Amino acid sequence: MQILISEFMDQRAVAQLQAHHDVVYDPTLVDDRPRLLAAAQTCDALIVRNLTQVRDELLAALGQCKVIGRLGVGLDNIDVPGCDAKGMMVIPATGANALSVAEYVITSAMLLLRGAYTSTADVASGKWPRKALSTGRETAGKVIGIVGFGSIGRTTARLAQGLGMQAIAFDAMLDADMPVFRETGVKYVGLQELIMQADVVTLHVPLVDATRGLFDAKCIASMKSRAILINTSRGHIVDLTAVAASLRKGHLGGAAIDVFDTEPLGANVELLNCPNLLLTPHISGVSAESNERVSFLIAEKVLEALH
Repeated sequence: MQILISEFMDQRAVAQLQAHHDVVYDPTLVDDRPRLLAAAQTCDALIVRNLTQVRDELLAALGQCKVIGRLGVGLDNIDVPGCDAKGMMVIPATGANALSVAEYVITSAMLLLRGAYTSTADVASGKWPRKALSTGRETAGKVIGIVGFGSIGRTTARLAQGLGMQAIAFDAMLDADMPVFRETGVKYVGLQELIMQADVVTLHVPLVDATRGLFDAKCIASMKSRAILINTSRGHIVDLTAVAASLRKGHLGGAAIDVFDTEPLGANVELLNCPNLLLTPHISGVSAESNERVSFLIAEKVLEALH
């Protein structure tokens, strides 16, 4: 059988697949639509990350494919109902990158709350901005509001609690009396209550109709003054124009954005020189360790599905 891999994967996991099947591993295929469509016609399994759009032409080209392996957890780049209709199993790497994302969230929160890590050039040039950087905030005692309480949200809560933060959460798919809240020591609250109470709001929800445009200008304005907003979930959930405006006005205390409506983002004048803004290229879930976990998990699951 043939396995097609269109984006980067841990080489040892690729070798594990090669020991059992014919493998076409070419991370550049995601950017070469004609070659990708041609290769898709003969594959029995397709492994992708978030850039390969498994829908429309590509979905139609998958004439004999049995399984789609997703090197990550978000499925908005995959037409899951379309795959189901063709009898193709879709396998996400649930939980394998949770720690990487959670560490990104906590690191971003600490950086933005403290606000003391942008002075290297000044200090090295002989300036001494001690007074300006003496109003940073400690992490302990702050409230972290987690929107979406799956494996990533729960791991984030655990790390935050270890730093002395109080964790509250909202998840539209969970009821307040679910055992997970009692077991984790996380208080369940309504979304509006979370937005108004949290010093740090972190988003871990899929992109669906209910979450599209969720954090718009009105929602951001209702956040606690100087709160931090972190989005590692999906673009289209947060209005970046509203984020930039709120940061410039001083209402938001900081924002870390790892996902965008269009990726790569492209030049964006609104975001240039915006204060207290961290932008990263969709890497919160990608670390050396998480790539290894995600790759081996999907390799094993794909082999099981093919056998």
